[in-house]
Amino acid sequence: MARITSILFALLLFAAPAVAQLPTSGNVYFGYSYYNTNFSGVGRANLNGWEGSGEGKIFRGVGIVADFSGNYGSQSYISTSNACVMGGNCSSGYNIHFFDGMFGPRFSASFGKFRPFAEFEFGFGHASINGVVSDTSLATAAGGGLDYRIIRPIAWRFQGDYVSTHLFGLYQNNIRLSTGIVLRF
Repeated sequence: MARITSILFALLLFAAPAVAQLPTSGNVYFGYSYYNTNFSGVGRANLNGWEGSGEGKIFRGVGIVADFSGNYGSQSYISTSNACVMGGNCSSGYNIHFFDGMFGPRFSASFGKFRPFAEFEFGFGHASINGVVSDTSLATAAGGGLDYRIIRPIAWRFQGDYVSTHLFGLYQNNIRLSTGIVLRF
């Protein structure tokens, strides 16, 4: 019984300092995402979807961000099959679903209604083609954006990131642009 009491006392003693270390401010973002990528040697694909993130402030102007996005689209290309040579349908294509989850630091400063920021993230990227073939790889992102405060807890965000992945044996240099609403707390 004395051992359990000692453990409970130690937990209570260290709980207050641990809670004090949690972020007390930050923001949550959700919006539209445009993603330009090259999953094959055929050409670049334009994908549309969503992006969401949550940021907890560690210090004034420095936060940790968790960023997730999902983008969907299709890629068309000219087929070189025998049917095409013989006057058949020369167009072919595939459907793409791309998801990523990344984490990292975000640096920001406020200037009146504007809050520019820069971020560096790393995590994973997962692509699925036609729902049959899929691959997952390390993903990194570097970028930034601008929040425009509408009213005290609400802002509008414009964001751009350079996202690098290595899927299906190829390196991808991707551009992700997004815009949407930010709720600050």
